[in-house]
Amino acid sequence: MSRHVDLSDGPHATGHKSFQLAFADRIRSLECPDEVVLTASALLGQHLKLARVDYGAADPAGDLLTMKPDWTNGELPSLAGVVLRLDDFGPLIVNAVREGSDLVVEDVTTDTRSANHVGAYAANGVRAFVAIPLMKGGRLRAILSLHDSRPRQWTPQEVALAHDMVDRTWAAAESAQADAELRRERDQSQHIFDSMTEGFAVLDRHWTVLRVNAEGLRMTQRAAHEVIGQEHWTLWPAMKGSELDRFFEQLRQTPQKRITEVPFSFAGGAQGWIEVRAYPLLDSGMALFFRDITERKASQAQLEDADRRKDEFLAMLAHELRNPLAPITAAAELLRTAQLDEEQLSKTSEIIERQVHHMTRLVDDLLDVSRVTLGLIELDRQALDIYQLVSAAIEQVSPLIRSRQHQLSVQMAADRTWVKGDRQRLVQVLANILNNAAKYTPEGGHLRLSTTIRDGRVLIQVTDNGAGMTPDMLMRAFDLFSQAGRTADRSMGGLGLGLALVRSLVELHQGQVWCDSPGLGQGSTFTVSLPRLLTETLPAEGPEEPPAEPAARAPLRILIVDDNVDAASMLAMLLELSGHEVWVEHGWRGALERAQREAPQVCLLDIGLPEVDGNELAQKLRALPGMAQALFVAVTGYGQASDRRQTLAAGFQHHLVKPVDTELLTALLDAFER
Repeated sequence: MSRHVDLSDGPHATGHKSFQLAFADRIRSLECPDEVVLTASALLGQHLKLARVDYGAADPAGDLLTMKPDWTNGELPSLAGVVLRLDDFGPLIVNAVREGSDLVVEDVTTDTRSANHVGAYAANGVRAFVAIPLMKGGRLRAILSLHDSRPRQWTPQEVALAHDMVDRTWAAAESAQADAELRRERDQSQHIFDSMTEGFAVLDRHWTVLRVNAEGLRMTQRAAHEVIGQEHWTLWPAMKGSELDRFFEQLRQTPQKRITEVPFSFAGGAQGWIEVRAYPLLDSGMALFFRDITERKASQAQLEDADRRKDEFLAMLAHELRNPLAPITAAAELLRTAQLDEEQLSKTSEIIERQVHHMTRLVDDLLDVSRVTLGLIELDRQALDIYQLVSAAIEQVSPLIRSRQHQLSVQMAADRTWVKGDRQRLVQVLANILNNAAKYTPEGGHLRLSTTIRDGRVLIQVTDNGAGMTPDMLMRAFDLFSQAGRTADRSMGGLGLGLALVRSLVELHQGQVWCDSPGLGQGSTFTVSLPRLLTETLPAEGPEEPPAEPAARAPLRILIVDDNVDAASMLAMLLELSGHEVWVEHGWRGALERAQREAPQVCLLDIGLPEVDGNELAQKLRALPGMAQALFVAVTGYGQASDRRQTLAAGFQHHLVKPVDTELLTALLDAFER
């Protein structure tokens, strides 16, 4: 059973790679399968700081596990030699492992799969675990288990490393078993070799093939009578002079166990990779173990490419975040040291505001990617007119299109067309595609946006005559962190997240998105396909209510609590300019004393306060006399859904993410006054 193992991402990637090398060195010389299992368990347990690592062999029916020699850190007892019944751990657990599914449980007492069978876990001291079943030939053969005596949040890298280890340990133990059998009996039956999951062959000192197992014959696409008794170089003449030829020659010159990975031409011309382990025999012949590692090598190449693109992305992120800081710093210095007239002051303020908005958009893109990846995006679905979506997207991108002197033509379908979805997110999709087309089209280029109806779906196409893409670029256009080549000055800007977000958001709307290009310099076409909403399902349109006349605004008594002195001061200045009476405190004690004296109507609280956080402070403030009806607004850098749930539970009516949208805050205060 082949697995895709991702160990290249995250801060521990280098440590995991070093661990794999250390593991390979340690088990290379081991000859006893139980010693291989024990060594592998100890290395893994110490590397991940676990309480216990177990490797259990399953019986043919998959009902019982016989525990092999295991490793513990002393907190939990050894289970070596113990026979466990899988059924004792709950049907959800049993069914998952029998189907070959991984199990990651952070707390057995709260996880629905294990909560009803806590006793079985408690008997073995287990509070959190990862179980990786090993399936061979469609049957459960073994389970590698990582145990902790306390609740634990398992990282994807830890699970991926366990994946890698269960295969490596199985292969190493199986190899050690085969080696031991080979030393004990040179003439053991072909049946034993045929049960192996890797190829095996024996060659004499004249290169005559004496034995090949079933897996070896399958890999080479040969029948036994075509191979046995034939010279190796006659059967595979293309290997002469190859890296494998040199490998065999080294074995002859220095008779000791050797291992290598080499390119290989499989039957039918398919190109791939094999791993070969060679052992010298007493008569100057050799025993060979070999297996197809093509998928593993391809996965390694993909991981290396992903790691490279991740590093490039981090460099771009640092560049994009530093860029706005230069004009902001210069503007701040100018405001502090120079006497500015009204026009200069206005221009300086606009620069700061524009650069802050740019940084906010970058952070919002990063947060959007995180939310989509974690499945936290919630759509506000409603009937939407495609014409209005296109108009809103064009309005957003118009400044860029004008600045690059592009010509944009729009061709809408004759019929009024509706879809069902989240307006903000669908406008974001179209704006990102238009923005991408504008950036990658040289100045004075042509952009075209068109909509058509086909087979109950709405197709929105954006075509440009810009940079175009190679077939390789087309394949990676929507991948995370993927961008076309950029110059060192990063004049185009951006983080390479826009199209990745486009694909995720379109798929959330049950749609598809794809791109086409004739080649470099020949432009590109991006197509979004969404389900069309039939006219008869649209809600009835009611009469529009006339807007209410704005009422005169009365000043409010507002308390700001934030340990960031600059942020609190600037927000206070903005509110005071709007006519409100404002007090600023930087700690929870001062905030309570101020509230007791002034009884503020509005409390704007930072959440990440020292000693007592904003959620607890809100509860203390609301308990004061005269504060029960006050408006509480969280003003924080934490913006995940879980953060919003916490502030709501603490009594906040609103949750604003820094930097604060002053228009939204003004609207909230106006609504509170009314």
